Amino acid sequence: MIKVLLVDDHAVVRMGLKVLLNGVEDMEVIGEASEGNEGISKALETNPDVVLMDLSMPHGKDGLSATSELIKQLPEVSILILTMHDDEEYLFRAIQAGASGCVLKSAPHQELIDAIKSVRSGNAYLHPAATKRLMEEYLGSLKQDGSDEYKLLSDREVEVLTLIAKGYSNKDIGEKLVISVKTVETHKSNLMDKLQMKTRPELVSYALKKGLLGYGI
Repeated sequence: MIKVLLVDDHAVVRMGLKVLLNGVEDMEVIGEASEGNEGISKALETNPDVVLMDLSMPHGKDGLSATSELIKQLPEVSILILTMHDDEEYLFRAIQAGASGCVLKSAPHQELIDAIKSVRSGNAYLHPAATKRLMEEYLGSLKQDGSDEYKLLSDREVEVLTLIAKGYSNKDIGEKLVISVKTVETHKSNLMDKLQMKTRPELVSYALKKGLLGYGI
């Protein structure tokens, strides 16, 4: 059962999401909040698997600030940003804040359900148009600035980074590379230190930037 917390300032939106998600066999809405500070408190109280976080909440803490704060206090939670803004600036800021992905409020119901399941499994999720724009932006940035910490990574760390970005769990990575889960965790910790990153979505974005998911630079 995937435990979901809803954080949105519109009661009608929360009601609709609650009805939708509680109708899915393996999902349950375990709490609601109307702004970021309340969302953080509810998350610490209920320990959800996934938080659906509205981006724009005019009263109280906004979604990006709440996401950044919540990730610090509850690093295992997956946060999926709900937004009306189909704009790369918001997407970049959401990822930088530690969100596992973004879904447009206009998206079909099944896309939202799939997105929740995806981030719950440890993957990052962006709607298709956003993925294309992020890829173009990151690859463009790379061409402008070739100096980064990538050269500090060992070949094995690059392999681990690539598999993490493709959505493999630590156990799956260990099996593919014929190494222990503990060794995988060590490589992951080392590469995150070298890249100065703290979350899986950051690693996914970086791997995309470096062309490790199959896109050329």
